[in-house]
Amino acid sequence: MKFRNLILVVCLVAVSATVGYEFGQQRLKWSFKNWKPAVVVNKLPTMAGKPSDVDFGLFWTVWDKMNSEYVDKTALDATKMVNGAISGMVAAVGDPYTVFLPPVENKEAKEDLGGSFEGVGIQLGFRDGHLAVVSPLEGMPAIKAGVRAGDYILHIKDTVKDVDRDTEGMSLPEAVKLIRGPKGSKVELELLHNNNGEKPYTVELTRETIVVKSVQLEILDDEVVWLKLNRFGDRTQDEWNEVVSKIQGSGSKIQGVVLDLRNNPGGYLEGAVYVAGEFLPAGKNVVSQQYGDGTKVDDAVKRNGRLLKKPLVVLVNKGSASASEILAGALQDYKRAKIVGEQSFGKGSVQQPEDFPGGAGLHVTIARWLRPNGEWIDKKGITPDVIVKYEPDENASDSADWKSDEQLLKAVEML
Repeated sequence: MKFRNLILVVCLVAVSATVGYEFGQQRLKWSFKNWKPAVVVNKLPTMAGKPSDVDFGLFWTVWDKMNSEYVDKTALDATKMVNGAISGMVAAVGDPYTVFLPPVENKEAKEDLGGSFEGVGIQLGFRDGHLAVVSPLEGMPAIKAGVRAGDYILHIKDTVKDVDRDTEGMSLPEAVKLIRGPKGSKVELELLHNNNGEKPYTVELTRETIVVKSVQLEILDDEVVWLKLNRFGDRTQDEWNEVVSKIQGSGSKIQGVVLDLRNNPGGYLEGAVYVAGEFLPAGKNVVSQQYGDGTKVDDAVKRNGRLLKKPLVVLVNKGSASASEILAGALQDYKRAKIVGEQSFGKGSVQQPEDFPGGAGLHVTIARWLRPNGEWIDKKGITPDVIVKYEPDENASDSADWKSDEQLLKAVEML
């Protein structure tokens, strides 16, 4: 009897093991019937250099549930789903400037720094966690319609794109994608001026081809150079060298320089260091990058500038951000120039772009940048030595009488 019971138990164990094995194999087939071999999974994730106990099994469970149970199979796009998952992972750190860019958005970001794209002519960023206009570009549709630096963007509407959305929680690449579009098409924006007591207003903008020159030059009253630096992009260094050569060719009659950084949203940090080298002697530190581990790297002037002796005044406003704040802060700290205008935007972080196969990219915040005096200006901005408020006439042309520009007039008077 004991022997029969033992045989029965052994048989039951064997049957159970066989059934369990077959059932497990079948579940494995069910579980991975929609698995895409192009997707690479990190089985042993690490965080801050240490092994993480995150279970990626949940990701695959949800992936398979969507594939097997979602009602509209035509809406299941594996590439979009993976890109969406990566975007969500990157966004989870809570930094609006650390973003994953799918191929189309990555291409648009490069076009922006290249200085040519189709849109309404505004640089976007975040103020107090809300989508905002960093700066409207001179002569473009947005500034002509009265859009100002610092305006909050509350709502975006485009009937052709079938878009009618509030911007709360919207990422920067998504906002750029919705506002940009083909030349001649229209987009409607609801905005709020960054002033107490004002009500939101709505503008309908017709998109144009935006070609932005990095540097513009004008001689005022035959003796003061007005250098308008619009951005730090791909063409900035070449355009800068061209206009400085023209200044040198003007002879000794030039009495001073006004460097206009108003509505300059930034760009490449290297561009700010290069331009600073036109006014500061070699060896002077322009900016320090402070990394997450506490290490600090200084970016110093490495050349002999051609305008070292020229008196200098710098103009900034609410649209001056990032690399333009680096430049203004360095010139102020070394007392090389007086700063005139309004408090700048206050973006004090450094993003490193990286491209991936297939065209996608990642902009990740790798460091804070610090002024030569050690100050981190994030959310504070650069405080001018002389505060002059000025709202330009949106209907005026770029070449309008410069003496109606109160900030520029003050800068010239100081020179």
